[in-house]
Amino acid sequence: MNTAIENRPAEEATSGNIRACARCGIRYDWRRSPSSSLKMTYCGSLCEAAALGFTIDALLHAKDPAAS
Repeated sequence: MNTAIENRPAEEATSGNIRACARCGIRYDWRRSPSSSLKMTYCGSLCEAAALGFTIDALLHAKDPAAS
């Protein structure tokens, strides 16, 4: 890994299209993130689920148990 990139200050990690994942800290281009709901917070759905305990996509597609 390129240590020069890994040791950048936090403000550089969130500038432009490059963000730092709120859970794992990896830097990613939010425009290419596989998470469709929290692209600017987590690098992917695995970090989203690990940090929140669920994914926003799962909530959006869940059926209301009261409606059954």
